[in-house]
Amino acid sequence: MTWHLLMKTVTVKDGERALLTRNGRLERVLEPGRHLLFDLRRQLTVEIFNVVRTEFPAERYAVLKAARPELAAELFEAVDTKANEIAIVSLDGRPVHLMTPWQARVYWKVATAIDVERIDVGSDPRVTDRHLAMIERNRPTIVTEAVVENHEAGLLYVEGRLVERLAPGRHAFWIAGRKIEVKRLDLRPQAVEITAQEMLTKDRIALRVTLTAFRRIVDPERVVAAVPDVDAWLYRLVQFAIREAVAGRTLDEVLSAKASLDAELRDYVRDRVADSGVEVTELGVKDVILPGEIRELVNKVVEAERVAKANLIRRQEETAATRSLLNTAKLMEENPLLLRLKELESLERLVEKVGRIDLHAGDGQGLDALLSKLVRIKPAENA
Repeated sequence: MTWHLLMKTVTVKDGERALLTRNGRLERVLEPGRHLLFDLRRQLTVEIFNVVRTEFPAERYAVLKAARPELAAELFEAVDTKANEIAIVSLDGRPVHLMTPWQARVYWKVATAIDVERIDVGSDPRVTDRHLAMIERNRPTIVTEAVVENHEAGLLYVEGRLVERLAPGRHAFWIAGRKIEVKRLDLRPQAVEITAQEMLTKDRIALRVTLTAFRRIVDPERVVAAVPDVDAWLYRLVQFAIREAVAGRTLDEVLSAKASLDAELRDYVRDRVADSGVEVTELGVKDVILPGEIRELVNKVVEAERVAKANLIRRQEETAATRSLLNTAKLMEENPLLLRLKELESLERLVEKVGRIDLHAGDGQGLDALLSKLVRIKPAENA
């Protein structure tokens, strides 16, 4: 834009428009080209705007629409949203702006194709896949997303009210003007470790018991309505159960009757979780921790029991060996030939350990007499 004495030259490029005002009042819109304006008193003002995919100030549009409604309708596209309404504005087929409720925007439409898609979020808060792809860049401010895995249950809450249970998959919801929350619950069995505090048995012995419980959620809707924290609630419940069970038993009963103790605990806990939507599949005592002095006494008792059992087994073996010798002696007494064989067997074992043996048959007797006496089995008959 240049000045020559009383004349003003304005050049408007393609993709631009110029608003010509005289003393602040709009006279006309200048199209692309070179314009020569006569301005004797310098009352003209030219304001050039880029009109390709751009916005126009909404306040100035309101003034222009009031003064020149036909011109405003020709140049601009005004988009207003109402309560519970979302608008997606596309410029030349490309989604650009996401408008929340009670917003107003004005766009130049002389060089840009403007499409407006209005969405009523009051009746259905869900975001369709097509809309989700269109608003990717603006999603965090107006859309909330949740992905429900195959092993999970997703519960949809709108303004604190449970609406429905979501199937596994990806879900998106409009959060304009409302509170939307998705609670995800794991339906797989979970292990809960319970460490009991110090407690007294029936015979006044202090001990600590650690337990392991396996639980799973079978009714998610009932769980969220009845239990704020499943694991903490189950932890306290098992603690009460083990205290009651230990207080009614002696130390020996606690240590020896573990199976009955586990069954009693399971019955106690299952009766109290039956209406909560939680199922306790397994519950049992993992460790029983005794004080140091009590543990030493128990170890001594166990050691004494093992020694006594070992002595009993040894005495039983000795008795069996003695009984076997007695039976052998009776057989030998009844059968001299068996006794003689036993003597020869003993002599054979003895000879294996001796390097040299000198045999004397006696005076006047030769080797034949020695051999005949050595191998004689049956004693000589009396003459």
